Amino acid sequence: MKTNATLLVLALAAALTLPRLTAEEKDKLNGAKCPVAGTKAAKADQSADYRGAKVYFCCGGCPEAFAKDKAKYATKANHQLVQTSQAKQEKCPLSGGDLNKDATVDVAGVKVTFCCNNCKGKVEKAEGDEKLELAFADKAFDKGFKVEKKK
Repeated sequence: MKTNATLLVLALAAALTLPRLTAEEKDKLNGAKCPVAGTKAAKADQSADYRGAKVYFCCGGCPEAFAKDKAKYATKANHQLVQTSQAKQEKCPLSGGDLNKDATVDVAGVKVTFCCNNCKGKVEKAEGDEKLELAFADKAFDKGFKVEKKK
């Protein structure tokens, strides 16, 4: 009986002292996926600095892989910056033109607005990674999005 009580106390102590993510930290990831692993959920305690913000990963090994070849993972990292509200759209990612609220497409869970139906149609016709590339590759990201300054 003493052993069970001791184990219970130790388990409770461990549970109370382990780092916990606040609801705000969990919410800010907004279902984001690791840009390296692709399908695994990103974690708030696994991150790296990127474009003046944070990009989140699924495990401790992914930030190292990301650092070695940022160009390879840039599109998915840029998408994550928008998905986690660290970057905001200001212009059309294809033309750099002003936004037309009626020309919007969902790109992997992120609402992307374009200047016209031609740009919208180009992205709408694309599928999978091609759609991500059109909206979030470095060139498109630089034209259409801006990283929010940290407060």
